[in-house]
Amino acid sequence: MSRILIIEDEEAIAELEKDYLELSDFEVIIENDGTKGLDRALHEDYDLFILDLMLPGVDGFEICKEIRKAKNTPIIMVSAKKDDIDKIRGLGLGADDYMTKPFSPSELVARVKAHLARYERLIGTNPNTNEVIEIRGLKIDKTARRVYINGEEKAFTTKEFDLLTFLAQNPNHVFTKEELFRKIWDMDSIGDIATVTVHIKKIREKIEFDTSNPQYIETIWGVGYRFKV
Repeated sequence: MSRILIIEDEEAIAELEKDYLELSDFEVIIENDGTKGLDRALHEDYDLFILDLMLPGVDGFEICKEIRKAKNTPIIMVSAKKDDIDKIRGLGLGADDYMTKPFSPSELVARVKAHLARYERLIGTNPNTNEVIEIRGLKIDKTARRVYINGEEKAFTTKEFDLLTFLAQNPNHVFTKEELFRKIWDMDSIGDIATVTVHIKKIREKIEFDTSNPQYIETIWGVGYRFKV
């Protein structure tokens, strides 16, 4: 049974999320304080974190940053903040997803299942056979999940790596943002595709020499993105 830690100071919301997740056979623990939640996240074993931004003690951004230093466990951020800057910051710190309140509890459950399934597939990769993609100085080690530019390793979050790898494996094919969201996040975009734009921006900052004139991931205006070879 997968264990989920909800760090949320609004008890009614946390209990509602817990009820829906338990109906889907997840074991759920709630922590209402940011400081205590961070301590639990770092010192106990969980399969996924649901993390609110506005918390007493330590805020969600700081918790996300500290978790990412130690673990690759999926993180879903939730917040009443609708500003893109908060979403960009959260995803930039390593969150795998960002949901804006209010949202349907059933949608939360669907996203939890999708992230857990993807993570389980990733950690089940056979470590004995390394599969590598190399294109013009870019090296993607799919097995070790490591990315290098001209021999220098770059740190990638789970979804950044998945998105870059998918595009590199399908060169010269134009994908819409909606298609990429479905492929990488295993669900429909439900009208929210800003996540794809944010991840493309972060990837470019890590692999492109000139982000205004990218040599790898090209924007096809009005359509989407393609990987150039």
